[in-house]
Amino acid sequence: MTRAVDSALDALVSAGTLPDGINRANVAVEPPRDPSHGDLATNAAMVLAKPAKTNPRALAEALVAELSAHPAVSEATIAGPGFINMRLADGAWRDELAAIAELGDAYGRSAMGAGQTVNVEYVSANPTGPMHMGHCRGAVVGDALAGLLEFAGFAVVKEYYVNDAGAQVQTLARSVHLRYREALGETVEIPEGFYPGDYLIPIGKALAEEFGDAYVGKPESEWLALFRTKAVAAMMDMIRDDLATLGIRHDLFSSEAELQAAGKPEAAEAFLREKGLVYDGLLEAPKGKTPEDWEPVELPLFRSTQFGDDQDRPIKKSDGSWTYFGADLAYHYQKAQGADALIDIWGADHAGTVKRIKAAVAALTEGDEGGAKPFDVKLVQMVQLLRDGEPAKMSKRSGNFITIADMVEEVGKDVVRFTMLTRKPEAQMDFDFVKVVEASKDNPVFYVQYAHARICSTLKKGADAGFTPSAEHLGLLGEEEMDLVKVAAQFPRQVEAAARAREPHRIAFFLGDLAAAFHAYWNIGNDRLDKRFVVADNADLSGARLYLAERIGQVIRNGLAILGVEAAEQL
Repeated sequence: MTRAVDSALDALVSAGTLPDGINRANVAVEPPRDPSHGDLATNAAMVLAKPAKTNPRALAEALVAELSAHPAVSEATIAGPGFINMRLADGAWRDELAAIAELGDAYGRSAMGAGQTVNVEYVSANPTGPMHMGHCRGAVVGDALAGLLEFAGFAVVKEYYVNDAGAQVQTLARSVHLRYREALGETVEIPEGFYPGDYLIPIGKALAEEFGDAYVGKPESEWLALFRTKAVAAMMDMIRDDLATLGIRHDLFSSEAELQAAGKPEAAEAFLREKGLVYDGLLEAPKGKTPEDWEPVELPLFRSTQFGDDQDRPIKKSDGSWTYFGADLAYHYQKAQGADALIDIWGADHAGTVKRIKAAVAALTEGDEGGAKPFDVKLVQMVQLLRDGEPAKMSKRSGNFITIADMVEEVGKDVVRFTMLTRKPEAQMDFDFVKVVEASKDNPVFYVQYAHARICSTLKKGADAGFTPSAEHLGLLGEEEMDLVKVAAQFPRQVEAAARAREPHRIAFFLGDLAAAFHAYWNIGNDRLDKRFVVADNADLSGARLYLAERIGQVIRNGLAILGVEAAEQL
């Protein structure tokens, strides 16, 4: 219909009603907020009247005359000063049902991304233990966003950044060494600050089997690097397995240690120095009361104040090692080499660093002709875990937190994934182990899955009665059925809007609306036998309604597939 409006405007240009060459970028065609106003509305007359030096309503009248002749438009009317509301003919909605049938799993797919490569980095937890609930929401949001962008026509690279160069992996190696000694029969005590979880016991046993007592009683210099490498590798195997329980598999794992060994931070620093964005200067004193032992020290500083930060930020520490910011800066420099756009999924506790890393990426990716590569950071709030309203108990496996594997084992992958997308990621959320599996309309996971399961049951019931879905008599479908089609037909538009906004939760919201529309129609049939999907004495009508149900089920499956959720055939 956007193309129909554009064609109508072309006709007005040809007729001399509208001057040629006027920018139509702000012309929109979309459903009105109030469905009683019509199926679609356009602001074309409102936004083009001024540059055309004409009256909006007069332009709207000319446009309505053109649109009324379109075969898909049953009515076009002017509202207020010049908005145009349109109602589409039932044939247009029947054509949409046919499109859903023809495209199947591809219905709603878009070419909007035009094959541009988008790097989506998510999870990126320190490789020091199993995946826990602090990682779960960001993992699901990132994976669903990757699925959404791929569906919208982008080439997506799903990346995990392995933080294996910091002090935490040194501590991991020492913790594993203790478990190694324990496996060889020594009684050990886990010191404060080490990793106490039982998940390190199997790693210690494996190392004991591999090396015997070769590294017992030896100085750290002989075993620390080896145990760090072995421990990180084992942790990453565990992390991959944990993520796999959620259906998450990354395309690329990038090592911070390898990044630094390859000299990437030095390359990024040199690039920024050449542009005058890194300089050697004195770090400002900490805000508030200055510590007695604080001394001004000269460090390489990034000019983040040039991008709105409140002070320039060091990229190296006084001992010459890279700061977190310096390492992240180099990592994004590397990522940008192979992508047209970057997206990071971070925990909300990293909000304070967003501005400076965005500034750094802008500086690092600006081309010769100007214009930095698009870079977006999505912040994800923590999830409060409850069990029937009370705080949930911790996991035995980890010692101090609930793991993703524990969650998936209890309620299932699909429940976890869908629930994590039922609120905007920047909003706080509760995950109640009891509520998320309730068979209730107040449970959005159940509500959407129940709609699909009902459709499967209805199609089976129809088949048992000898009826098959058929497009032959779609003209028998009435207003209530067309209202259901109108909701389903929003799916392609919702996909593009969600992809453009980088918000996969919009698909979950849409599926909730579609499920509600389906259940509402189903409930009409509870009161009126003639409104049921299967009408025993009317094969033609039953075939048409079963065809409708089959198409609604297809749209639900397509939406769930974007979110990485399987559609339930029975509940």
